[in-house]
Amino acid sequence: MNPDFRSWVLATVTLLVVFLILADISELEEEIGSTGGSGTIRSAVGNVHIKSNRVELIHNDSSASGSAGRSNESIKYRTKPVPYIWRHNQTLALKIRKQILHFLDAERDISVLKGTLKPGDIIHYVFDRDSTMNISKNLYELLPRTSPLKNKHFKTCAIVGNSGILLNSGCGKEIDSHDFVIRCNLAPVEEFAKDVGTKTNLVTMNPSVVQRAFEDLVNDTWKDKFLQRLKSLNESILWIPAFMAKGGEERVEWVNDLIIKHQINVHTAYPSLRLLHAVRGYWLTNKVHIKRPTTGILMYTLATRFCNRIYLYGFWPFPRDLHQNPVKYHYYDSLKYGYTSQAGPHAMPLEFKALKNLHLQGALKLNVGECGAAT
Repeated sequence: MNPDFRSWVLATVTLLVVFLILADISELEEEIGSTGGSGTIRSAVGNVHIKSNRVELIHNDSSASGSAGRSNESIKYRTKPVPYIWRHNQTLALKIRKQILHFLDAERDISVLKGTLKPGDIIHYVFDRDSTMNISKNLYELLPRTSPLKNKHFKTCAIVGNSGILLNSGCGKEIDSHDFVIRCNLAPVEEFAKDVGTKTNLVTMNPSVVQRAFEDLVNDTWKDKFLQRLKSLNESILWIPAFMAKGGEERVEWVNDLIIKHQINVHTAYPSLRLLHAVRGYWLTNKVHIKRPTTGILMYTLATRFCNRIYLYGFWPFPRDLHQNPVKYHYYDSLKYGYTSQAGPHAMPLEFKALKNLHLQGALKLNVGECGAAT
């Protein structure tokens, strides 16, 4: 072959390769440019994607090192159609269940039982060890004799958080279709049924709910509202963390008195004194450094014991959704976001990230968009 001709062919091929590489880089930069940051390609590789329904959340870990107060600024969102189908990873779910059982057993730790305490016993609060409370006759009467979850097992469970992300989600029917539905802090359901459903098998109630949502039962009107909410539970498990922190003893007594006096048809449960530290220990072992577990992550941790598949709804600790629309802190009230304080007891964005990673691995399903879309 003529040397000049061979040189010409080599130069032409080289230029063609360079052109193709530049074109690919340009296309990649255009695709990920909206994620921000100076090193677009490098930061895109570090992004974690959660695809739920028809949207995709981009979390740029390179910008997530700021304080919790800037957590919303550390998260970048964009949406695009994604051909993603969530699949349950049964092997991983069983592995997580086994790991958690090394720390706690939901069947045992969901409630203190009769026989372990008696009226007049003095209890030190879990988070306020210098403060104590006495086991009252009413509380003792409502302690279960056996675990309300003894020998229970369900194919699917829904855990319903209270974020405003549920509004206009249309998730009510899907939530109610699950075998066992867990709700948090006695949140109202009837007027939001289309988005949150109404089925309730277990509902938590922090003592502060009595003050925050029912004005400390200050008059008969608020007392009646509270009673109607309790009656609507109808054989559900009412989970009251009575021994966690000082300040709620009087409210717990009000609730116990009403349940007994009006013969409310609920199964009361009062979590064991070791539960919160055991849950925190599990997550710390897995490098999730939470200060105090939220009710949501507590319920997920417990549910791994008796649920094959776990679906989360209303878990969204950010003031804006995937489309940058404002999101209420709770779907049912006008509370402002409180998780941004470093002094707060919870680390909601950190917990969300842990749950998001489990979603990506198929251990649970985290729903953050509308229901009914192909997933």
